[in-house]
Amino acid sequence: MSVHTHDDIDWADRLAQLRMADALDAEALAPVARRLLSGSAGRPTVVDVGCGAGGMSVHFARELDGGTIVLLDATPALLAEAQRAVGAVAGERVEVVGVHGDLADPRLADRLPAADLVWASGVVHHVGDQQAALRTLAGLLRPGAVLAISEGGLEMRCLPWDLGIGRPGLEQRLLAARAEWFAGMRAGIAGSVALPYGWPRALREAGLEDVESFGALIDHPMPGSDLLREYVVHRVGWLAESVGDRLDSDDRATVAALVDPDGPAFLGHRADLYLFGAKAIHSGRSR
Repeated sequence: MSVHTHDDIDWADRLAQLRMADALDAEALAPVARRLLSGSAGRPTVVDVGCGAGGMSVHFARELDGGTIVLLDATPALLAEAQRAVGAVAGERVEVVGVHGDLADPRLADRLPAADLVWASGVVHHVGDQQAALRTLAGLLRPGAVLAISEGGLEMRCLPWDLGIGRPGLEQRLLAARAEWFAGMRAGIAGSVALPYGWPRALREAGLEDVESFGALIDHPMPGSDLLREYVVHRVGWLAESVGDRLDSDDRATVAALVDPDGPAFLGHRADLYLFGAKAIHSGRSR
């Protein structure tokens, strides 16, 4: 069953792509999990807001020796997958709790425990009032606890400039069209409010201190693995589908040829695909 969230995205339909992204991001994000948990003691509670397929909380589970991981997502299929993936790693060492819910819910804090670490990756920008969402997340923290969000960074690149089909520069046009789509998505969310400053200031406005930002580099050079090629096929097809008529007919025809497994231009047969970009992590501590 398709489930659309308030931003009108069918996240359940993207489960396979999210699983692949988790696998490809693992080497870069495992040290991030270790860094965020480095000051935790005893049996900490970690809340993963918008957990998706559970990739980051798998890393949290590997780092913890006791404690609780609370997984929150608005899409039941993703929540079930996250509970399966994190539970397989946590075993009996770490309690794993699933909560069906949305960051936009004004009563969210009543449904979640006080946390030593709150993590939200690519979630806040789907809420109309992003600053209010950060205040909600900060309100989940125990004194001295950490809120960390992953927002922004360097957009992932995966294609050569000239693919031998269509006009060169397809990926750049896809990403430009995606940026236009994103602006429209933000404008179309009920109660959308501008956030005319960067995430570090937004965390300070939410009442946090010791605010810092750092990056996690995603770097898979060519020739890519079978997993990377499969992911690129999904990503290119998804980008083209998501931007709709923001892409011209020639580029749409090129994408159709690139993702056709029976065609001569199929991306999955190429040895010159790669994945390069960076995730930006912004964190702050409660008073």
